[in-house]
Amino acid sequence: MMALVPYQESVVPALSKLQNSTASFHFANHDILITQDWRRLGVAAVVWDAAVVLCMYLELGQIELKEKVSIELGAGTGLVGIVAALLGAKMTITDRKPALDFLSANVQANLPTDLQKSVDVSELSWGENLDRYPSEGFDLVLGADIVYLEDTFVPLIQTLKHLCSEATVVLLACRIRYERDTNFLDLLKKWFNVDEVYYNKQRDIHVYKARKHLPRTDF
Repeated sequence: MMALVPYQESVVPALSKLQNSTASFHFANHDILITQDWRRLGVAAVVWDAAVVLCMYLELGQIELKEKVSIELGAGTGLVGIVAALLGAKMTITDRKPALDFLSANVQANLPTDLQKSVDVSELSWGENLDRYPSEGFDLVLGADIVYLEDTFVPLIQTLKHLCSEATVVLLACRIRYERDTNFLDLLKKWFNVDEVYYNKQRDIHVYKARKHLPRTDF
């Protein structure tokens, strides 16, 4: 999920660093250069701390990625999906339609040609047209800083339920800012076992691992 929020520097001076047109990283033994475009696409087009921390966690090797059928939700710039692909995952990298050209450009610019054939960039608005994606068809689901709009919580959970089997690992990276964030985790726990597996104190980002269980209730 992403929001098309225009950037006005005079209104949000604290975010002025986000006007940088690129952000550079080194993950999976590769230099990665991500294009950012806050003014055109808003929050979907900048790299947030949660994405960086989730990449750090993936590099630790706690989760097997090689040949795993994986999907990233609300990918934005695509950094997490790019790093997962470099670490061997077979990635589907998704976001809403307005962000796809931007997302695809970052993926193509940062993945070697031989890896690009194992990566698919596609449209996914949570809770909509889920039959386009295989039910319980993924080994790994990734999401960085996607828990921030309360109106999206129900469709996000519906999407996770569709994508995940009981064997699927879900990794969500987020900052716990408000009561709504803990409310989402409580909602998630109705259908998933949820554990915190990593915390980056410097960036104040938590990584949660979730595995599907039989629901106690339903929507």
